[in-house]
Order: sequence, then structure tokens, then C-alpha cells
Amino acid sequence: MRHRKGFTLVELLIVVLIIGALAAIAIPRISQSATTAKKNACKTNIDVINTQIELYRATTASWPATLDVVTKDTDYFPDGEPICPITEAAYPNAMVNNRVDDSLHAHP
Repeated sequence: MRHRKGFTLVELLIVVLIIGALAAIAIPRISQSATTAKKNACKTNIDVINTQIELYRATTASWPATLDVVTKDTDYFPDGEPICPITEAAYPNAMVNNRVDDSLHAHP
């Protein structure tokens, strides 16, 4: 009797099922990680904006009238106005107690 080399159809199906199960577990976790990273980047942007508002206060001895005064100034943001990585839009021009309140720009 001659021995054939190779895989049977059943063996191939088992491998495909295992790979499919692993993909079903991994893909949602990867997409969730990307969303979490964008939320964290958004919070970091708000912290940086608030730090720059403090710097504006220290430099000019007054608080900025609007957020645009700081975010559109290349001395404070040389790479341009920060944008939210989730909405891909500028942060709302609303400040509470001379700060950008992250509750005004919250993501679900």
C-alpha cells in the first residue's frame, strides 16, 4: 500500500475553524483598543490645551477671551490647532472657569 503525503479535508477544516475562532476573539479587541487609544489621545489634547491656557495667563497676565485665542496662536501650538482624534474636528470654543472642560467634549 502506498502512503500519500498531505492533509485530509477534515484536518484542513479543523485548522480553518480554529483560525476563525481566534479571529472572532481578536478582531473586536483590536477595534476596542483603537477606540480607547483615541479617547485617551483626546483627553491628553484637552490637558495640553489647558496647560497652554495657563501659559497664556502667565505670559499676558490675563485669561484668554476665547479658546481660539490660544489654539490658533502658533506660539502655543506651532503644529496648528489641535483636533479631536475621534470627531476630527476642533475642540468646542467653550471654557468653564478658564479651562476646557472635558465633560463638554465627552465621547460615549
